[in-house]
Amino acid sequence: MTATFARPPLAAATPTAAVGALRARGLRVSAARRLVLEALYTSEGPVSAEDIAGGLRGQLPPSDLGSVYRNLDTLETVGLVQHVHMGHGPGLYALAGRHRGWAVCEACGSCVTLDAAVAAEVRDAVERATGFDAHFSHFPIVGVCAGCRHGGIHAHP
Repeated sequence: MTATFARPPLAAATPTAAVGALRARGLRVSAARRLVLEALYTSEGPVSAEDIAGGLRGQLPPSDLGSVYRNLDTLETVGLVQHVHMGHGPGLYALAGRHRGWAVCEACGSCVTLDAAVAAEVRDAVERATGFDAHFSHFPIVGVCAGCRHGGIHAHP
């Protein structure tokens, strides 16, 4: 999925607002699409399509994986969902516009959401140094977290 840069994020604070946004764009809101939206609003961070299809560990009813992918693609295309890569695992999905970026530990795999002000500072530093307008919403900042550094675990010698 590469629609991440095609559309600006579409803010929808609730599942009801997201349904309204879809209907305003002439899209159907099937039970399967509602289930995907509910999963994204229920999760505390990015989740895989497999997690959504599995019902988020019993929080929601399970659904068909192919249907989940098709609905995620549609939701990403309209700007409600963003596709994220966290390290070497599967692609993850999150509600668009809620996160300005992530940082992931290459040693333990932990992931933290970047505060908007921190993300802005890092983007500004990258732009000053390179001229690039950096984004950390599709790919995270990768490094080694404090716990792994202080615990002696390092991804690279």
